[in-house]
Parts: sequence; C-alpha cells; structure tokens
Amino acid sequence: MTHNQPAHTPITRLRAKKRPAVRYAIRLLALFCVLLAAAQAWSAWSSRQSRLAENAAATSNMAGALAAQAESTIRIVDTVLAGVVERVEHDGMAPVSADRLRAHIHTMVKEVKELHGLFVYGADGSWLVSSNPLQIAGNNADREYFQYHLNNPGRGLHVGTPVRSRSTGVWVLPVSRRLQHPDGSFAGVALGTIRIDFFADLYDSFDVGKDGAILLGLDDGTVVYRRPFNEKLIGSSIAGGPIFQRYKTYGPVGTATARSSIDGVVRLYSYRKVDQLPMLVSTAQSKREILAEWRQSTLLMSAATLLVVILLGMVGARLVRQIMIRDELEDALVIAKEHLQARNQELTVLVTKDGLTGIGNRRHFEDILRLELNRARRTGAPLSLVLVDVDFFKKYNDRYGHVSGDDCLRQVAGALRNSLARPSDLVARYGGEEFAVLLPATGQVGARYVAERLRLAVMDLNIVHAESPFGIATTSAGACTYHAAPGEDGSPESFVRQTDALLYRAKANGRNRVCSDLDSTGEAQAPSLAM
Repeated sequence: MTHNQPAHTPITRLRAKKRPAVRYAIRLLALFCVLLAAAQAWSAWSSRQSRLAENAAATSNMAGALAAQAESTIRIVDTVLAGVVERVEHDGMAPVSADRLRAHIHTMVKEVKELHGLFVYGADGSWLVSSNPLQIAGNNADREYFQYHLNNPGRGLHVGTPVRSRSTGVWVLPVSRRLQHPDGSFAGVALGTIRIDFFADLYDSFDVGKDGAILLGLDDGTVVYRRPFNEKLIGSSIAGGPIFQRYKTYGPVGTATARSSIDGVVRLYSYRKVDQLPMLVSTAQSKREILAEWRQSTLLMSAATLLVVILLGMVGARLVRQIMIRDELEDALVIAKEHLQARNQELTVLVTKDGLTGIGNRRHFEDILRLELNRARRTGAPLSLVLVDVDFFKKYNDRYGHVSGDDCLRQVAGALRNSLARPSDLVARYGGEEFAVLLPATGQVGARYVAERLRLAVMDLNIVHAESPFGIATTSAGACTYHAAPGEDGSPESFVRQTDALLYRAKANGRNRVCSDLDSTGEAQAPSLAM
C-alpha cells in the first residue's frame, strides 16, 4: 500500500476538484440552452410582428386603391346624372324633349360600363323616362332615395341604400339627384344605378387569401357588397361590428386586428372612408393565413433548436466525463478565448456598413476622412466633402410611417451610391436622414457638379412626398473643398462643421438646392481648417 500512495493521492485530489467544476459545467450548459431557447423565441416573435406589419401595409394600400376606385365609379355616374338633371330642368318633359332624353340615357348606359340604368321620376314618384327598353308603369315614391330628395332641398349627390331593381330584379346601388322647378319646388328625382355585381367582379380579382374579406358599405354601417359574397348581407347593417366602431372612434383611416361579427374569423383589417362620399371600404386577411408560413418556419426552427439543445446535452455529458483532463482543457480554453477576443476585435474593426442602407456608416466615414485629410496635406491635392440632407424627412415619417421612411432612406442611399463614378469616392450615412459624400482629389467646381448630380439623382427617384412643397422627396446639400495651406494642421471636425454650415444655408434658402463655398466668394477659395 505504501508503494501505491503517491499515485493515488493526485487522483483523489483531482476528484475533489472535479465536483465544483462539474456543477459549474452543468450550470453553464443549462444557461446556454436557456439563452438559445430565448433567442429562438425572440426571433420568432420579431418575425411574427414583421409579418403582420408587412401585411398591414399591404391591406392598407389595397383599401386605399379600392376607395379610390369606388369614388371614381360614383363620380362617373354622378357626372352622367348631372347632365340628365340639366336636360330635364332646361328642356322640360315635353314629348320631343322626352324622346331626346330617352335616346341620351340609352346611349349613356351603353357607353358607361359603370351604369346599370338611368331613370327620371316625377314629383309623385311616377316613371317618366327609363333606360329600360321595356317601359314599366310604376311608382317609386316609396324608395329611400326618393323620400330623401322629397324632404331635403339640397341639390347634392345622394348615395342610397342598396335595393333590388324593379325593372331588372338585380341588386343595385342607387345614386340620385333632386329635380326641381324654377321656383325651387320639388320636381322629381334623376336616378342612376350601379350593379352590385360590378363591385363583385372587381373585388374578386384581388388576392386576400381563402379566408380574407373585402367590404364596401355606407358609412352608417349598411352593407353594399362583401366578399365572400352572401346575398342576405346586402342592405343589412353591421354598424355594431368592430370596423365601424373603430371608424367612429378613430376616424376615416385605420388598421386593426379584430374578430368578424359576421363569421367569427380573426382578421387583420384596414379600412378607409371614400373621400367626400358616405362610403367606407375595408380589406382584411385572415390572421391564421397571414401567419401560416411563419408558423411552419417557427416549428422547423423550434425543432432545430430542440435538436441543438439535445446535442448540447450529449456534448455536455461527454464534457463531464472528460473533466479529468480539466487542466489541459482550461489552458486550451484560455488560449482559444484569447484568439476569440482578438478575432472579435478584428471583426469590430471590419464593421463599417450602415445596417439600414448598406452604405458606409459614420465611424467608417470618420476614419476615411482622417486618412484623406492626411493624404491631402501630404500631396497638396484638394479634398471635397458634400453633406446631403433629405428635405422634410420628419414630415415624411409622420405622414407615411417609419417603415416607409426606412425604405425612402434606402432608396436615397442607393441613388447617391450609384451616382459616384470613382472607386475612391465614399458615400456614408452620417446620421438620421443625413449622408456624407467624400470626394478625394476633387476641387470646388467638381464638388458642386457632383453635389448637383446627387440632388438630381434623388429627384429622379420620384418618391411621393405629399408634405413637401415639391411633391416628391428632395435633398439639400452643402459642398466644401479643402486645400492644405503651408503649416496648417486641419481638423476633420472643422471641415465637417464648415460643410454643415453650407448645408444649413441650402436649407435656409428654400431647400432642394446646393450651396458650396463657391457661392459665398464667387471664386475658388479653400476653407480654413485650423484647429
């Protein structure tokens, strides 16, 4: 036993040291697995929110397009109606005038695809003239639109509740105007009708998914048409539904996730009131369909994460079994950690791109600016800097949202980058909506020429900007050129500050323009960059 004691003592001591090391390894492994699961959960949640945001923008755009189409349809019919009213009130309803009017409305119904029919009713509701080739003797005094004009002296357009046509039996949307005698008394109603099927043919061409929905209604909640189509819903009221309640609370435009009061499906809705008309359009996609692809990818990623966790557990178990060589592994881990830290530092230096626009970031710009200033002092070559700022960008964000604002910045950055002809030129995002363009070996005239070319390149994008007096996204720019003076020790901060002052002057002078150091002197002068 005495002979074996020296070999047994180190093993016992190593086992004693092993226990806390094993516990530490287990805890570390468990923490890593939790962090991995948390990272997967956060990634899945972010992807889900991004998916919903993209579809919210798509449904909002679709609602805007459908609202514009509905307004156009009603306006076309109203234009025809205004002509009919003028003929009736000017020419009267003598037999000759009535025949001319009848021929006119027959022609209008044939040529205007939005029209289903045109009618003129007398003050008692009797049919005077109709586009229907079979004249029907009847009375429409009981119709909602007739009673509206009878009791309201206004001459404006009226969009009535959907009715089933007495002449053809199909569902139509009535659009009407009041007729009156020269003394202002009620003389009847001029009516134009639009087939509900006209909206059905249009809305069925939009892809809103299997469980999506498109609704056209009056702003009081009356249904004109709804996809998926159900004839029983035409003319019914859904004023108590979530979309109309939100419209009453938050105004004419909005987006919300809600459960339908008609079929119980949870959808992402976007609605928009038709401008100057008592109508509302909403589009919706099923939340389940929107997230179907996301669910599938999340399940796959979750399964992959679970597999990774299992593999980590197996590796951890093996690590515990190999703890006996802890000292050697610790040395190796220390070396690996040092290499990893050195590599991370190298990677940090290489991170020069702006995450949003893909061009250089501010840190990269400042590094290159210092290098180019030193080069200019050594060689005596001019160095020009152009600072570009997107005009009224805050208003753009307020009007169109930050997602559209980010897209605007990406487009502007691309236009600036593509407008530079030399590999030595650098464009970088300086901050917010401001960009910096560094032009080595470029004088004042060349700098101004490049700045103007950059400004025009952004205008050529034709990015709609309703809050700008120019109607599109534009930029202002300041261009400054540095010439090294003997014995001068210039600073990047001073160079940027002087260029920024020229940019401020361009904005103060009305924006969408370039100000350079040529403007203030009329001749080439180098800015002072003294510390």
